Order: sequence, then structure tokens, then C-alpha cells
Amino acid sequence: MFKFETVNNKKILKSTLLTKAEHLFTTRDSVVTYRDLEQLIPECRKNLQILADYLNITVKDFITPVQTHSANIQTAQKGHKYENTDALVIKDNDIAIVLNFADCTPVILYDELNNVGAISHAGWRGTAASIVPKTIEFMHKEFGTEPQNITAIIGPAISLNNYQVDEEVFKQVTATLSKEYSDYYLYNAVIHKYNIDLKTVNYHQLKELGVKRIDKCEYCTYDSVDVFFSYRRENGITARHSAILKLK
Repeated sequence: MFKFETVNNKKILKSTLLTKAEHLFTTRDSVVTYRDLEQLIPECRKNLQILADYLNITVKDFITPVQTHSANIQTAQKGHKYENTDALVIKDNDIAIVLNFADCTPVILYDELNNVGAISHAGWRGTAASIVPKTIEFMHKEFGTEPQNITAIIGPAISLNNYQVDEEVFKQVTATLSKEYSDYYLYNAVIHKYNIDLKTVNYHQLKELGVKRIDKCEYCTYDSVDVFFSYRRENGITARHSAILKLK
């Protein structure tokens, strides 16, 4: 279950399923990244400081990669920069990782047993490349994470009704699943296009891998453009909302 909270009068979204690590999704009100909308710079800087104070870190302790819709995964370390990276894993509790979204699916992962977490950026390319299962495999290799010990939080993203793709994209996404499901797509025979729900595809990827505790957000970024940012609805001229994770 997801609920809105306020931090210094700024609206954030959290899942009630994840209580052992600090996590949140920013909104238009608490935006911390100004991509494509440079007039937001002063507001973003102010919000970054508000959230840094809330998490008891400094602004310099936020680690944000350069996202390129890749399937590249790295472990975040203080003072390091990460180019061409779409998933960060976190083990240190004195930093926070931040990934940015505007319709793509944010997936927060937390392994309570080993106190290690991650955020994956799963647009259609990342989903087709199985970035979330690969992030879990990375966590297993580096820190001993097992899928059954993970709590997964699937954040706000564009919904089935608003996300249309061609057959090639549909096939690439569908190929990541070992079973047939009917709940993540609709086919329009008139225009030969598919509507797909990437949140649900990632949900099935997680379940197939053995993850049991999953909270899937019902908010659609396209429909809830008053709260979140939508690349499609705003024709590419928009800022980004963020998924943030800090270990306790």
C-alpha cells in the first residue's frame, strides 16, 4: 500500500511494506532534478536540502547515476560518479541513491537479512533487458542476497491504458517471462499496436525469480501528471520525479 506523506510541507510517496530502510518517491512538489526544465534549479536545490536533512545526510551524499536505458549495474560509493548506469546497489548507510523517472518504472529492492538495497530504472529497454532480475543477481553475487529475502517496491509509472508500443517492443518485453500472462497487455488489431503495463511485467519478473513481498503502485504518471512527471504526456519537455533509498 502506498501513501503520501509530507516533509517540511513537501509531498512524497512511500510504501507501507518497506519499513526497515528509508525510501521515498518525490513528486512535482518535492522535485529534486530539473532535467529539461532549468527554471526548476532553485526549487530542486531547496528540495534536495530538505530531503538530505530528512535522511540525516548531506546533499553531497546523494549518489545519482547518468541513466541511459542500459542494463548496467554498479555498487554506489561515496564520491564516485556513475556513467551509463541504470541500477545502483547500496550497502553503506551514510549515503542515499537517487534514480530519476518520468513514465519509466522505478523498482526499489531491499534485502533485510544483509541490509543491502538497490534501485533499478526499468523503462521498456531496461525491462526487456531484465534489469531488475539482473540487479538481484548482482546483489546475490556481491552480498549474498536471496530473492526470498527481498522486499520489492514498484513505484509510479505509466499505465496499460496510456503506453502503446509496436510489436517488436512487445516481443522483446514478453520474452523476459517464462510463462504466459494476460494481465499486462492489450492488442489493438486495427492499428496493430500493443498497450503494455511495464509495472506488471516487472511484477511477474520478480515473482518468477522468487520474490514474495512486492508492493506495486497503482498511480499512473500519465494520468497523475498533477503529481508526477510524464515524458509522453508532456511531449518530452518535463522534469523527473525520483526514487530514493537510504539504509538505516
